[in-house]
Amino acid sequence: MEEDFYATLKLKTGEEIFAKVMPVEENSKLLLLVTNPIVVTELKSRTGIQGYKVEPWLKTSDDDLLIINLDDVLTMSESQNIEMIMLHQQFTRKMSNIKSSKPNISRKMGYISSVNEAKELLEKLFKNN
Repeated sequence: MEEDFYATLKLKTGEEIFAKVMPVEENSKLLLLVTNPIVVTELKSRTGIQGYKVEPWLKTSDDDLLIINLDDVLTMSESQNIEMIMLHQQFTRKMSNIKSSKPNISRKMGYISSVNEAKELLEKLFKNN
């Protein structure tokens, strides 16, 4: 199979994403492994394009690698655009730094109460003021 490459994918849902793509064949079905898919939006002003807004494609997922069935892709265009590739690499580095700097939450970090206990405590604090 081919090496991975950067590409813009237009999905049948209308979404347009940019990602590092690697085609994989599994059970005679072609799948695309996409790494850190992003959505790029142009920020415009009255004078023209001011810049770009880069966001993760899936906002509620922490997964770096996602699988897209080729049947769900309307079109795909390999990208040689250095600006887009640099935006993607910068986003990937930023996201990996954020993930590595998050502390692991544990009960030792503080008291965890029930909703009723917290409600009683807050009511006492409110009444005392």
